[in-house]
Amino acid sequence: MSRFIQIHTLTSYPASLLNRDDVGFAKRIPFGGATRTRISSQCLKRHWRVFDGAHSLSGLAPMSVRSRLTFEQMIHKPLVAEGVDPALARAVTEAIVSEALGKSEKKKAKDDTEATKPKAKGKKGVEAASDDAGGELDAASKGAVQTAQVTVLGRPEMEYFLSHARAVCEGKPDAGKAADAVRARLKDAKKNIDAIRLSAGLDAALFGRMVTSDILSRGDAALHVAHALTVHAEASESDYFSAVDDLLREGDDAQLGSGHIGTSELTSGLFYGYVVVDVPLLVSNLEGCERKDVGSADRALAAKVVEELVHLVATVSPGAKLGSTAPHACAQCVLVEHGDTQPRTLANAFLRPVAERPDVLGNTYRALNEHLRDLDAMYEKTTARVHAAIDSAKVLDSAVLGEKFALSAVARWAGAAVRGT
Repeated sequence: MSRFIQIHTLTSYPASLLNRDDVGFAKRIPFGGATRTRISSQCLKRHWRVFDGAHSLSGLAPMSVRSRLTFEQMIHKPLVAEGVDPALARAVTEAIVSEALGKSEKKKAKDDTEATKPKAKGKKGVEAASDDAGGELDAASKGAVQTAQVTVLGRPEMEYFLSHARAVCEGKPDAGKAADAVRARLKDAKKNIDAIRLSAGLDAALFGRMVTSDILSRGDAALHVAHALTVHAEASESDYFSAVDDLLREGDDAQLGSGHIGTSELTSGLFYGYVVVDVPLLVSNLEGCERKDVGSADRALAAKVVEELVHLVATVSPGAKLGSTAPHACAQCVLVEHGDTQPRTLANAFLRPVAERPDVLGNTYRALNEHLRDLDAMYEKTTARVHAAIDSAKVLDSAVLGEKFALSAVARWAGAAVRGT
């Protein structure tokens, strides 16, 4: 079993606006003395995670639930629908939030400080909640049970909490004593949840999660994703557009002109993307075993995840301005490596911006060839490689990038590296 799988891609996008900043312009980054167009790793991961189609991750195992309303939708509402008194259902749900998510160190320090001050009278629960991350509820919420920030929780975890919430409610405790009843029910929760395979969901195993709870397990990300950036200097255009008002053009008092005029930035470019899979950590996260024991663990699911990931990275595009730019593109080149040495990006192949004329793709391939050849000469070749590519004849050197296959074969090759076959 290889320790790391590295996936490198080159993907060309025509007129598009793949990932916007807070004022609506394309995200950018200076690199090698030139400003490049950028796609954030958060944007890329989001689209891979929620993709619904061939090779989707959700087809392999249950996914996590990412929301501030998870406890409202998956505990409070089901309890009320089953006939539990709404006040009791809410009290029990809020108690489970507190027990399940715990308090951050910041919140604990704040509570210790507040404990030394005179206590003000007020309602428990939402109105008295902090805005700090952790198990605290959103103080601005007067209706639904909302956490202050988005939580990443698995459906098996939520089903476990719901079963205990039902048991507490069956005892019909006073709403004011719900917290004590919940605390007693969840005393062995951590041990029980840890025994549930993939309790936090598949995407938590891949992308990790931060929790401050004594019950839920924190998870490190087994998938490391770089921000994609253009191999050349940014290329953008201000797109002037108008919207026609059909009714103003009808009747005796018809008017010429538009109902709206505006501008929007469009960009184009050839983007380099980079993904690393920490294979032992992925197996550990998926199978619930210690990292030192992954050699004897079942690696079938981890291998399948990596295979599907190769397809997703190569074919799933960010979806901003989907209706007006159709930003759908497949990678021009996918290079996959596996080995045990420290991963390293190949973005520095494009530290000097690639010349766009006469052939930006051919120039990019040459830069990739030369950089990888130089790395091998300096550090020696430490990884096995294969690639899939378009329009690469007489440009990409298979002696450097490894054999050329169809993408499906490249994906299977990566999966075999995880299985150790």
